[in-house]
Amino acid sequence: MAKKILSAERRQYIRLDSVFPVQFRLVSIDGLQFLSDWIQGFTHNISKGGILLDSGNLDSHVRGLLKTGNYAVLLRIRMPLNRPAVDAQARIAWVKEDPEDRLRFFIGLSYEKINPLAQAKIIQYARAKKLFLPFILTIISVLIAGFVIGGYVNMQLVKGNKALVQQLVNILQESSIAKQKIKDISREKEDLHLKIGALQLRLQNIDEEKALLEEKARQGELKVQQEEERARLEDAKNKDRLKELNATVEKLAKEKSAFQEELLGLQHKENKVTEELLRLDERKVVLEKANFDKMYRWLTVHQNQRTGMVMSFEGDNELANWAFIYDQSLALQAYTNFSDFERSNKLMDFFVKKAKRQGGMFYNAYYVSDGTPAEYILHCGPNIWLGIAVLQYGHKTGDPKYLHLAEEIAQPIMALQAEDKDGGIRGGPDVTWYATEHNLDGYAFFNMLYKATGKQVYLDARDKMLNWLIRNTYNQQDIPIMRGKGDSTIATDTYAWSIAAIGPEKLSELGLNPDKIMEFAETNCAVEVFYPRIGGGNVKIKGFDFAPQRHLARGGVVSSEWTAQMVISFRIMSEYYHKKDMAAKAKFYQEKADEYLSQLCNMIINSPSPSGQGEGCLPYASCDFVDTGHGWSTPKGKATGSVSGTAYTIFAYYHYNPLEIKE
Repeated sequence: MAKKILSAERRQYIRLDSVFPVQFRLVSIDGLQFLSDWIQGFTHNISKGGILLDSGNLDSHVRGLLKTGNYAVLLRIRMPLNRPAVDAQARIAWVKEDPEDRLRFFIGLSYEKINPLAQAKIIQYARAKKLFLPFILTIISVLIAGFVIGGYVNMQLVKGNKALVQQLVNILQESSIAKQKIKDISREKEDLHLKIGALQLRLQNIDEEKALLEEKARQGELKVQQEEERARLEDAKNKDRLKELNATVEKLAKEKSAFQEELLGLQHKENKVTEELLRLDERKVVLEKANFDKMYRWLTVHQNQRTGMVMSFEGDNELANWAFIYDQSLALQAYTNFSDFERSNKLMDFFVKKAKRQGGMFYNAYYVSDGTPAEYILHCGPNIWLGIAVLQYGHKTGDPKYLHLAEEIAQPIMALQAEDKDGGIRGGPDVTWYATEHNLDGYAFFNMLYKATGKQVYLDARDKMLNWLIRNTYNQQDIPIMRGKGDSTIATDTYAWSIAAIGPEKLSELGLNPDKIMEFAETNCAVEVFYPRIGGGNVKIKGFDFAPQRHLARGGVVSSEWTAQMVISFRIMSEYYHKKDMAAKAKFYQEKADEYLSQLCNMIINSPSPSGQGEGCLPYASCDFVDTGHGWSTPKGKATGSVSGTAYTIFAYYHYNPLEIKE
């Protein structure tokens, strides 16, 4: 019967997965006499009516008292994270000696005196502790399941995005092959037309000779009576020649017929290839749109929520966490053009409220994560580009909120301009060199500022920069555009930006030939290279190098950003001739733009980071870590995504010129 009661009592206990300390001392039943000092014990079983103690290293006196069980027990219970200790009095319900350790005892106690609130806290803690491990295990299981599911979803997204890029590359390659077939067929058709034309000319000559011979034959009949023998011989000779000519005509007619049949066959073949090309183009249009949407998505997922900035290069560990302000300008314009104004505001707010400046100018680069300067260099060009992006935002939204930022950027630029007698700007306050690109940017920037504010000071600044360009960069016969003052190096972007910033109309007014500018850039800076795809295999691509290939030992390199700049300039030239009703030249430049944009699509890679989920982006160049020829190298990493390359290619796809505000 006693064993049944003991078992029932034990079943009332809540077993804990950890212990907490309990001090106890033995006292007489009436509580008036202390029979032991305070002894350290631990508990891991608790019930509403009592507690199970586990105590070791007990001396013989205490062990003897416990075995009799005729004593009360004072308790001081210390629950973790619960203060103060809970005091209670209990009686001994049962005692059990550990068979493996004779100094260790398990003591079952029933409360006689305990504060009800304290007792409730103990039970509450015990129950919570009982449920804690399953709860934690459940949470861990949910997290693991979420991680696995998230990983699987992410893996599927990456897989899908990679497949999307590969499909586009495959279509582009098939389309390129089809176009080459059409070119080959066109050449064959041209050869056949030339052969048929030559045959036709020979037949015409034969017809003329036959007519002459037939006329001679008629005249010969009249002379027969006068000179019968000589005339007979000449007549026979003419008849032989006529037979020969008739045979030749028959032979040439057969050849002509064969050529015409071959021409019909080529025409049929060309029609089939053209139909295939149209089908490929339809698929290409869909895939291009999908990939460019993914490329924009790549720009958005990498915006830092704290600073609003986007790291310039994803994949180069040495530049990880760097945000060049030129790239922030391009990202800002991309957000603006997609009407993603919340992202635009977040990025501009960083420069208004947080970014450190020196002399009113922003540093070239900041750390994405906390916004501190990454390099303490001040250049005019990047600052101007930031101002351009702010003005494009204001024009798109009609919101003048950030106009003051653009005007603040303009002040130190105009201060530098005032130091130059020709009205140009140096590369920065701490340098002596002058760059054509900075003054082209400045021309566009002040033109936009004048349109936004109507202030004469900005119009004057714009015109001064144009005069500087005319005197210092457009003054050579052999090289249309110099890289800078006293610097005749060829830089592709100065050609593209001359068209984009000044425009072909204005260039023509200045006596410059925009066609020659584009022709010079393509002749000297266009290259064809084999681009290694990440998934394997090489793709032959055509694009624009940073400088003439012949000037650099590295061989040709395609710059995604500078090629996209040229695409935009080709489109501008096409629009220029379209307005002049010169359809042939407009089509010529449009086809150039389409061709080079398709070539850029061959360079699309997938984001290498987990957060990027394999979204499409463009590398900075077709080769990593090589000399550009202008004082810096391309980033490291075969799969390094570039904000400038990606954003500018998006601009080229959507026919957006960042250096012009279109009404």
